[in-house]
Amino acid sequence: MTRLQQLDDYRYLIPKSFREGMNVEGLIFASSELIKAIENDLTLMQVANVATLPGLVGRSLAMPDAHQGYGFAIGGVAAADIHKGVVSAGGVGFDINCGVRLLRSGFHLNEVRPKLDALLNQMFRDIPCGTGKKGIVGGLSHEELDRVLERGAHWAVENGYGSAEDLQHIEEGGKIPNADPNKVSRRAKERGRDQLGTLGSGNHFVEIQFVSEVFDEEAAKAFGLFTDQIVVLIHTGSRGLGHQVCTDYLEIMQDAMREYKITIVDRQLACVPIQSPEGQSYLQAMASAANFAFANRQMITHWTRQAFGRIFGSGDLKVVYDVCHNIAKEETHRVGGSSRKVLVHRKGATRAFPKHRPEIPPDYDAVGQPVLIPGSMGTCSYVLVGTEKAMDETFGSSCHGAGRAMSRHAAKKQITAEQLLHDLKEKGIHVRGASKSGLTEENPDAYKDVSLVVEVVHNAGIARKVAKLVPIGVIKG
Repeated sequence: MTRLQQLDDYRYLIPKSFREGMNVEGLIFASSELIKAIENDLTLMQVANVATLPGLVGRSLAMPDAHQGYGFAIGGVAAADIHKGVVSAGGVGFDINCGVRLLRSGFHLNEVRPKLDALLNQMFRDIPCGTGKKGIVGGLSHEELDRVLERGAHWAVENGYGSAEDLQHIEEGGKIPNADPNKVSRRAKERGRDQLGTLGSGNHFVEIQFVSEVFDEEAAKAFGLFTDQIVVLIHTGSRGLGHQVCTDYLEIMQDAMREYKITIVDRQLACVPIQSPEGQSYLQAMASAANFAFANRQMITHWTRQAFGRIFGSGDLKVVYDVCHNIAKEETHRVGGSSRKVLVHRKGATRAFPKHRPEIPPDYDAVGQPVLIPGSMGTCSYVLVGTEKAMDETFGSSCHGAGRAMSRHAAKKQITAEQLLHDLKEKGIHVRGASKSGLTEENPDAYKDVSLVVEVVHNAGIARKVAKLVPIGVIKG
């Protein structure tokens, strides 16, 4: 097996000779410190395995927060030719459109800190959190759920959860157009029917933060951000519905590969031709689950505003942006000197488009798309902006967070929930959690240092730092 080739301080090449069957090279974005963590699990092999899939263009990529996942590494990006390539459910993941949304307020840190506990208590009451938690809207009828899957955040706004202004600052406008609820199984719908508007568990959270530092004044001004401003970061996805969609289509793809004479080096990379009936059905079901997630974050936004209104008399929180982390999307990119339509798989990766792209909200056209990078519980988060270099090297993609460095099982052994809460409070961070185990699994020490991750993408030029956000209050599922 050929070793990695270091290209510069932030790029490591996986040559085709790394393993038999690679159709394209692999490329890892990492520092000398982070590459050691990446080499500790199966991430490199998974990036190489992805490179064996039919019809890939460019390179099989991994961001600096990459770690071992199902089939594709989490933090993996790969693009397939829209006519000759394949789609893989493992290239999107189980939590379809897990993503983050940033809200900005007009409040300063010194206004919110004295009432922080009251605000957290109100938000914890208003936002359903935790495994299996039911949403406030109750069990939707199947007909109404289908409308959610078709309309996404538009359904939420049409039903009183926010305004049309919110939709302008969501990736894809909060609705992926090719959704078909008929491609989503009844089991998936049953799992999601009473979970709309819920935070869920694991690494999902709502954080009250403040802008501690601004790196790019022009972009920060365009995004409405200023030093000591209170902001809220919402991180959640498609809940049980998205998980079941992935489960269903992994099985469908594994069965269909025989018909299409596709052989793979890892059964977790189950895939089908993009243009096949199975491929199109998956993309329509995936879009439906993604729309569920958009609606989910929109409703949590509504209840966050409601809580601010009850405690401070004003819930005027504006959406800065909302980005997908687990998605496959048809996009046009320059490959080998010419424009081609490709299907970009982003699994634990964020779209990072530069200025003057039609997909970007008009008020951000002069600076580029906001790229939201959440840290782990108790650590800082970042706002970045997309760049032209990302279009050249990563199909307009960047990292999505800190990336796990330790399993949840190992993290739970590191510290008790009581000690963790005490340590965070000592740092000025107040926490409300639905379960003790849910807190210890998300111990900040279980993650890589998000600042090191962000420095890599910034210095590599695939996203540019705009602002640093520091938490003061955390709600966990």
